[in-house]
Amino acid sequence: MSIKKIRVFTISLGCPKNRVDTERMLGALGDNMIAAESPEESDLVLINTCGFIQPAVEESVQSILESADAIADITPKPILAVAGCLVSRYGKLEEEMPEVDLWLSTFDLDTWPALAAKALKRELPQEHQRALSTGPAFAYLKISEGCSHSCNFCTIPSIRGPQVSREPAGLITEAKQILAQGVPEIVIVGQDSTAYGSDLSNPDANLKYLIEQLLPLEGLEWLRLMYLYPAGLTDSMLEFLAKAGKPFLPYFDIPIQHAHPDILSSMGRPFARDPRKVIDRVRKHIPDAVLRTSIIVGYPGETDEHFKELLKFVKETRFQNLGVFAYQAEEGTPAGEMEQLPEELREERRKILMEMQASISHEILEEKVGETIQVLVEEPNEEWDGLFTGRVWFQAPEVDGITYISAPEGGVELAPGMMVEAEIESVTDYDLVTLVLP
Repeated sequence: MSIKKIRVFTISLGCPKNRVDTERMLGALGDNMIAAESPEESDLVLINTCGFIQPAVEESVQSILESADAIADITPKPILAVAGCLVSRYGKLEEEMPEVDLWLSTFDLDTWPALAAKALKRELPQEHQRALSTGPAFAYLKISEGCSHSCNFCTIPSIRGPQVSREPAGLITEAKQILAQGVPEIVIVGQDSTAYGSDLSNPDANLKYLIEQLLPLEGLEWLRLMYLYPAGLTDSMLEFLAKAGKPFLPYFDIPIQHAHPDILSSMGRPFARDPRKVIDRVRKHIPDAVLRTSIIVGYPGETDEHFKELLKFVKETRFQNLGVFAYQAEEGTPAGEMEQLPEELREERRKILMEMQASISHEILEEKVGETIQVLVEEPNEEWDGLFTGRVWFQAPEVDGITYISAPEGGVELAPGMMVEAEIESVTDYDLVTLVLP
């Protein structure tokens, strides 16, 4: 087998954890891999699918069919590889989609590159690292696979298996490789980041230890933690984080999902039934903490009273960032077998909660007008020459609002990956408009 360029067209769907899997796959192909602009121009079409909920499944299937159609008449035909959660959830759909050449399950992540290389009749390089796809401003660091919780609405444990934490040494090496490329922000992700290390034999391998090893790394400007389950935010952990200092960001993404104890109990959520306790605990230890959460509305059995209690909770708590999802019944989950609320009602409740959150977010951001703040520049705006988009510390990538950045004429020349000081001039419901200081 000879080594030559491999043209790869990639579609990565779903969550950041999926994106990391895609980046590892592409990185394993080494310097021989070049990105193709379209399926027709590729040797390999890689579709990393999401299978978490039905709309994601439908999007994945659509992407597969469209790609298969695009390369159907090409000779030699590119290899069509379908990877990820769709495969893990439903298996190899060879009868339904015979156009697919290679099926790659998340249970066999380490074998993806070798299987792709074999199908392409190519060799893999001996050494490699992730091929980052998030640009020069940030990168994800996935610290674990799977989840050992048993929430009644969730398909993740059946798709990804139980939690398997990565060894700290490998994570530190990967973080150093990321930072060596000039990336200033690392975003830690895992299905339950606070449970990191609980499955490892090394008692010192936990989230505290990992953070301690990451904080002093050269080039790290921001360290952000995502997916922090309430049960893991103990007084001890919060005392540690309160003293961590820069580059740790006091940004807390706590997936609460609901506020009423009846619904939380029905969901099988793995933490105390009153989410106010964890919110109060975080704010006690870190008063300037910014909170983000995700909420599911329209869960089976959610009454008007349950929903009113949820609205009251959100209004009182004043999350700066909030994601709201109308419940989707999923095959194979206990909640999927329950009596479902009408789809129209679920969507109506989602809109009501999002309208409330838009108002809360606007009020919080409006208080910041006139402040000077550090902004991470991400990319130039496609429509306005000289305008860039980026984020401030309380905006996580891809899920929160953004910051618009412009510089005075003759001032600093902006570029992706830069950190600049800017003044907040105005706000929208979720976004900031800033001017770089001279």
